[in-house]
Amino acid sequence: MRPQILVLGSGWMPQVSEELDRHFACHYLARVPQEERPGFIEHIAPAVRAVFTSGTVGIDAALAARLPALEIVAVHGVGVDAVDFAALAPRGILVSNTPDVLTDDVADLAVALVLAAARRLPMLDRYVRTGGWEAKRPLAPNRALRGKVAGILGLGRIGQAVAARLEGFGMQIRYHQRSTAQLAYPRSASLLDLARDSDYLVVCAPGGPGTRHLVDAAVIDALGPEGTLVNIARGSLVDEAALVEALQQGSLGAAALDVFEDEPRVPPALMAMDNVVLAPHVGSFTLEARTAMGMLAIANLLAHFAGEPLPTPVPGKPA
Repeated sequence: MRPQILVLGSGWMPQVSEELDRHFACHYLARVPQEERPGFIEHIAPAVRAVFTSGTVGIDAALAARLPALEIVAVHGVGVDAVDFAALAPRGILVSNTPDVLTDDVADLAVALVLAAARRLPMLDRYVRTGGWEAKRPLAPNRALRGKVAGILGLGRIGQAVAARLEGFGMQIRYHQRSTAQLAYPRSASLLDLARDSDYLVVCAPGGPGTRHLVDAAVIDALGPEGTLVNIARGSLVDEAALVEALQQGSLGAAALDVFEDEPRVPPALMAMDNVVLAPHVGSFTLEARTAMGMLAIANLLAHFAGEPLPTPVPGKPA
């Protein structure tokens, strides 16, 4: 008999959905009308042995408590800040995620955002489309990337991939993270120092309560009126109100954001500014990455139910 699993979230690649249905008896919560979901969960809960979820949806304590047979949570994504480890750990519930397979595509988007902000691509697109070029409206020059400093907050897999790409544009790399592991680039002693030393601050650190508003008003002020903030990690890492204020006052030069504090809601003030580049949390949103992520999440489920070690376990609550 196929194990019963609860699938949270939606938008899975076709191959992933096919594999889920082939190996498991799947209960897709997104296909159930909102008003019917409490009763639906109550009906299936006794038999659900696994949860397949996304990094942004995760699983909270309330839902976990309703699933008495839960054994494993397979996260389709790297970030696990939406997973309530405090609720899962005492019950011995395993957690897996999908590192590595999305690294290159997320890093590519980070570089695209750096380029878009530096060369003001969204604004230039509007300039052409609205007749500014033909009308010869004044246009200020952009700034080159070569020789500028890119400060990477969080030099893990994705941070290192971003750094390697930006080096190819002639940028100097610095970084800061809590770990003091020896890496190939100069390490700033603090995040404030990194912001002061950088022309571009690229946020690649993990989310969660421990990093909430790590990029606060002081860090944004240290980055300065010529600086650019790029965030491809989690919206919670940046104090969004402070960011908006700094951009409005000109104490920060620009921002390029793929993530926000209250997704999918984006502050109207950010949408109104020409010096802000916006994307709808699509760092890993390529056919290749999303398929590989889904297949790795499924591989973790299959390994668990076969009594084998998980390919990519998350060892307890992340620091």
